[in-house]
Amino acid sequence: MASGIVAERRRAPSGDIKGALLGALFAAIPHRALMRYGEHSCKKLKKAPKGEPMEPMAEIVLCTDEFEEYLRDESRSVGSAESIVFPESEADVRDALHALHATGVPVTVQGARSGLAAGAVPHGGCVLNTSRMNRVLGMRRGSDGRFFVRVQPGLSLMELRDMLQKASFDTTGWNDESLAALAQFKAAPAQFFAPDPTEASAALGGIVACNASGSRSYAYGAARPHVEAMRVALADGDALALRRGEVFATGRELCLVTEGGRELVLNLPTYDMPKAKNASGYFACDDMDAIDLFIGACGTLGVICELELALLPVPVEVWGASCFFPGEAEAVDFTIAVRGALEHATAIEYFDGAALDVLRAQKANNPAFAELPELADDVRTCVFVELNCDDEETAEAELMVLCEQLEACGGDAEGAWVATTEAERAGQRFFRHAVPESVNMLIDQRRRTDPSITKLGSDMSVPDDRLRDVIAMYRRTLAEGGFESATWGHIGSNHVHVNILPRSAEEYARGTELFVRWAAEVSAMGGAVSAEHGVGKLKAHFLEEMYGANHIAESARMKAQIDPKGQLGRGNLFSEEVLDAALAELA
Repeated sequence: MASGIVAERRRAPSGDIKGALLGALFAAIPHRALMRYGEHSCKKLKKAPKGEPMEPMAEIVLCTDEFEEYLRDESRSVGSAESIVFPESEADVRDALHALHATGVPVTVQGARSGLAAGAVPHGGCVLNTSRMNRVLGMRRGSDGRFFVRVQPGLSLMELRDMLQKASFDTTGWNDESLAALAQFKAAPAQFFAPDPTEASAALGGIVACNASGSRSYAYGAARPHVEAMRVALADGDALALRRGEVFATGRELCLVTEGGRELVLNLPTYDMPKAKNASGYFACDDMDAIDLFIGACGTLGVICELELALLPVPVEVWGASCFFPGEAEAVDFTIAVRGALEHATAIEYFDGAALDVLRAQKANNPAFAELPELADDVRTCVFVELNCDDEETAEAELMVLCEQLEACGGDAEGAWVATTEAERAGQRFFRHAVPESVNMLIDQRRRTDPSITKLGSDMSVPDDRLRDVIAMYRRTLAEGGFESATWGHIGSNHVHVNILPRSAEEYARGTELFVRWAAEVSAMGGAVSAEHGVGKLKAHFLEEMYGANHIAESARMKAQIDPKGQLGRGNLFSEEVLDAALAELA
């Protein structure tokens, strides 16, 4: 029966050029890798040895209209693909890659498609969607007492948070070591995964693939330092097992041995990474740990099949303080002051006057935002500070220091909103998350008039000593262009999201040109063009501005050394033209 179905799907409709191309594509894929997609499953049963159970295998199927949603992500970009596969295991991933490698079919890896840089938007070929790889595979406790969880890449941050909070896991298939660690986990203080991306629906594989972060990265860093080990499938279906601290580069040369026994010699890019919050391009430095190359690689070097993530104890006291100021200069002064004065700050977040005005409008006109607290008329900016402390006495002492700095920088300590309980913190979260939600609603209203309009949001960062400079640059250039904007984000890490809110297609076009200018100026300040969202496809030209054409060519040549047919993540980090030139050079 299978062979008849395969033959039927390979036959191109008469006179249909696209159908003919699809037919040629699928004719090159082995029969075992293609079967009709059922309503709830894209699996068939491989032939098993007599007397043994049949082993299911994920199938590569035509990417028909029913899979249209998998051609886009949250960037609002739309791509194209000829086929799609939904693996449920590492074996499924490797089988699919092996089948596609024979003819060099491009492969775009997806998780939850929550990214903002179009890294998951396919440029033809096959979509490999990991959303069904959503299990926790095990747990261990290190000799230092830390806990680690092994997860598949499609598990969402929200799902992991829920399991950790409830200390409840599906332990099917766990070994004795994992079960013993789980028993210790349940008896220990509560644990959490410290990286805190705003989008809780994001898949953990995607978070690692772009080295994502969030508000708490001020204290805990991005995803990178919390990844202890990973398994990666390469473009030909071979695999790498990587553990932090085991394999290092020698200078800028990295030697890797695959599980199939091949030795890969990679020449790492020779650029110097910025001394700022950074999710821009490949991690590269002298004598680096091999695992760091694959964190933030945007799906261009391999497919993450398994992750081991480090956990931390939940802080005993979590307090939040929303501090208000009459202007932006005072808020920036306060940020710089508390960075040096507070020992237990985990987040320092910013909201400018335009962002607060959007909230005021929503509270007045939208019943869903009626519970937002009133903001005094003279409040023009807000800085939110989160404190994580081991005891109440330490939290109180830190709060006193914060209030002193607030008063010294022109704010009013009496007017600050302080949250010390979960209910109070929930109110503060509602306030902070209402800002981007309200701006998105405003843009949606404008899109009803002109569908070409969308928000333009920056993701750039600079070193500590350039915070005032970059804020001044943003304000000057926005005023010169007459743009409406709203700004919020991680000011403690010199990383704010400046959002241009176009009122016309013409403003949108000018806004995209301004972002190119910003990329150049931020790079000249020693900053990064992407601090947390990754480069994907949309910011590849920014990355060239940041590192220069020669270093981008080095990056493409290194990719070609590990992916010699250039199949994985085409268009991510650098253009397909740059990649093809590197492939031709190494052929």
